[in-house]
Amino acid sequence: MQQSLGRALADLDIKTPHLDILINLYRFEGISQQELARKLLVGRSNMSMLLPQMEKRGLIERRSDDSDKRVLRLFLTPDGRSVTERAMVIQTDLIERVLSPEPVDQCMAMAASMERIIGVLQKELRDVD
Repeated sequence: MQQSLGRALADLDIKTPHLDILINLYRFEGISQQELARKLLVGRSNMSMLLPQMEKRGLIERRSDDSDKRVLRLFLTPDGRSVTERAMVIQTDLIERVLSPEPVDQCMAMAASMERIIGVLQKELRDVD
C-alpha cells in the first residue's frame, strides 16, 4: 500500500511521510512539532529532517507560539493546503480501489485491529515520556 501510494503521489512531489504530516496539519492546524511527532508515532529527529524540507518547498510554516516562544506551531500554506487536498483525493481513491472488493465486516474488523494497535503504541510512547 505504501509503495502504491508513493507512486501515486509522485506527481505532487511528496512522499508518504510528507502526506502524513500534511494531513495532520490539515486536521489540526497550529499543532506543535512535539504533538505532531506524538500523533505520528515518530521521534522528534524525524520531524527535524522533514519539516525544513517542507517549509523550503512552501508547503508549511512554522510560527512561534504566542504564549511560549520555545514552542513552534505548524501551519499549512495555501500551496500546502492545495497539495494536501489533491493528495487526499489520490489516497482515498487508492483505498477505495483496494478495499472495495472486500466485505464490509472484514474492513471494519481490520479498522478495529488497527485502532487497537495504534492505542497500544501510543500508550507505550506515553509511558516512555
